[in-house]
Amino acid sequence: MRKPTTHLLYLHGFRSSPQSAKARRVAAWVREHRPDLRWWCPQLPPSPREALAMVLAGVADWPVETMAVIGSSLGGFYATAVAERLGCPAVLLNPAIDPARDLEKYIGEQTAWHDPAERFYFRSEFVGELRAMTPAAISRPERYFAVIAKGDEVLDWKEMAARYAGCRIKLLEGSDHALSDFENHLDEIVEFASLVSPSASSR
Repeated sequence: MRKPTTHLLYLHGFRSSPQSAKARRVAAWVREHRPDLRWWCPQLPPSPREALAMVLAGVADWPVETMAVIGSSLGGFYATAVAERLGCPAVLLNPAIDPARDLEKYIGEQTAWHDPAERFYFRSEFVGELRAMTPAAISRPERYFAVIAKGDEVLDWKEMAARYAGCRIKLLEGSDHALSDFENHLDEIVEFASLVSPSASSR
């Protein structure tokens, strides 16, 4: 049985930030239930290469055997790249499957979702960076838990389910890309990510 997680990484999606509803909810859970946990939810730079390099440098001294990563949308794609490189468990929330294809149409100036006054430029070379970091395959499906909404208005749920076939999947009949019903799935996420000991979760 895996030891309780001591270090937790949360990776937000495209145009998002640590101010996303899901990131803030997980942060609140950590403050309430696991104040001892090392929690990191960085603001990711627009460049995928720089984002992954920053994340890997930031967790370089983390114990792989007791760390976990949660990623939403593009953050789910990054979380998969991190999990494949390091061998840690990953929870994926409506994960992007082929962001190199999907984000090509967003080349140019973009606004941040949580602060429209904040702008950034999504450069054409970022598409190639995404393509270069795409994992060839899921090496150990048991390391992954994907929460996938059939009601996702941005990504194709069938593509997500096919990519993570063999992994633990919670397929939602409705919901949406933002997982507005995130609270309903938090207990399972906490359990899979080993954020509580088995004795604590059975109380």
